Amino acid sequence: MDWNFGDILDTVAAAVPPDAPAFIHGDRVISWGESDAMSNSLARALIARGSKPGDKLAIYMRNAPEYLIALAAAFKARLTHVNVNYRYTPEEVWYIFDNADAQTVVYSAEFRPAVEAIRARLPGVKTWVEVGEPGAPVAPFAEAFDTLAREGNGGPLGIERSGEDEFFIYTGGTTGMPKGVIWAHQDLREITLQAARKLGPVPEDHAQLDAAIRAMGPGGRLLPAPPLMHGTGLLTSMGAMFSGGCVVTLPGAAFDAEELLDAIDAHRPATLVIVGDSFGKPILQALDAHPGRWDVSSIVAIISSGVMWSVEVKRGMLEHMPGAMLSDGFSSSEALGMGTSVMAKGLEVQTAKFMLGERCRVFDENDQPVLPGSGVAGIVAIGPPNPIGYYKDQAKSDRTFRVIDGVRYSIPGDWCLVETDGSLTLLGRGSACINTAGEKVFPEEVEEALKTHPSVEDALVVGLPDEKWGQAVTGVVRLTEGHDLDEPGLKAHVRASLAGYKTPKRVVATDVSLRAANGKADYPAARAAAEAGV
Repeated sequence: MDWNFGDILDTVAAAVPPDAPAFIHGDRVISWGESDAMSNSLARALIARGSKPGDKLAIYMRNAPEYLIALAAAFKARLTHVNVNYRYTPEEVWYIFDNADAQTVVYSAEFRPAVEAIRARLPGVKTWVEVGEPGAPVAPFAEAFDTLAREGNGGPLGIERSGEDEFFIYTGGTTGMPKGVIWAHQDLREITLQAARKLGPVPEDHAQLDAAIRAMGPGGRLLPAPPLMHGTGLLTSMGAMFSGGCVVTLPGAAFDAEELLDAIDAHRPATLVIVGDSFGKPILQALDAHPGRWDVSSIVAIISSGVMWSVEVKRGMLEHMPGAMLSDGFSSSEALGMGTSVMAKGLEVQTAKFMLGERCRVFDENDQPVLPGSGVAGIVAIGPPNPIGYYKDQAKSDRTFRVIDGVRYSIPGDWCLVETDGSLTLLGRGSACINTAGEKVFPEEVEEALKTHPSVEDALVVGLPDEKWGQAVTGVVRLTEGHDLDEPGLKAHVRASLAGYKTPKRVVATDVSLRAANGKADYPAARAAAEAGV
């Protein structure tokens, strides 16, 4: 079957009752009939403005129905989705637009100042679409999302699409600069179907998909707590859309556990999506502090990926949601479905207990399989289907997507031990990548920012364990002679050029050399100094 996401949405929209909710955002409810018409009209409007199959559509906004309606329009018009981290500085946003060759940008009105600051350097962007309050004035260079989405008849486009149409997920890489991971619709859909087939029969063509939705009714409600501009929130929301379900998003600009629990109580989602302890701990703390305040009995599944989700937090959440199944995914944007650790009330597993499987293998540095129980550290490799590669980075693609014994694997850099029973004990990335609340921070980028300060002679950056963030970005500096440590000043200096989450939570000074004899960074020494200084 040649699966295309635009075709799937056409099939689903025809099968779901038009008054069934597709999106809920605070007090707003958008039905399937309305959202289908809006995405069709927006797709037609973009094509009329010059968008061609394969052109890139970048979405720069917080969680809202408009994000997913724009995504649906991209699929239907055969445009390539590009996610944009709204926490980035204008310069970092410019990099994404420029690197992705964005032809259309859909952005929230709150980010208009950033767009105005960089627009002149983006001649490739032909269409700017601003999302704001209906009827509110938009920037003079932009068009109103609501106008484009409500013009025309809203009917299906009736165009031929391909399973080879592309979908981008921009993610960090070992160099520290974001890379666009290129997925074909067909391959991404097949990963979903492979997982579903283990539970029973699945629709293998559009006729079966139509029949299944008509027989079972609309899919369930899903609440993604993390940003849609990250893979965890986006891919799970796409899954809900492709089953005729409803996506519930939170209006708040920042994550608030009580707002989330209010939404669960009010809208009764069956599935909650989080990013490990970064979300799980605040949710658990709110539930413990206010027993009985919220009815969370609708939750039957909690999905997490991207950062550690500790057993202690899982146990606590199950005390409040005893009927839920907790699914802890081991994945990355370029290697989806590496493994899943499942936990339920009365069924416990160790955190990060993932298994070798049909797609998941572990190789040593000589591309030889690591034997279970050998104690040899190996690198995780995930078999097909896999991404096409990284956009405009053949060298990075060649390093990550390699053929071993005739099979093309994705090898993003996760190291592990293979236990006797085939389970994997994760050791981390080979690089010093820091994962803070689900955001990737690459030390080199922060180090370079620190070293441009006149008081800093040398700097390294490490991630220290932190209850709130998972890992806290921590700077270790050697000061130039005659200078004292000005921690607030150094933080402000970094914040002036990098996104806020990249700014060190702490900066400590050390007299210890931060370089080995060969001149390379001595991260163990930096970590020891950081631990001693905080």
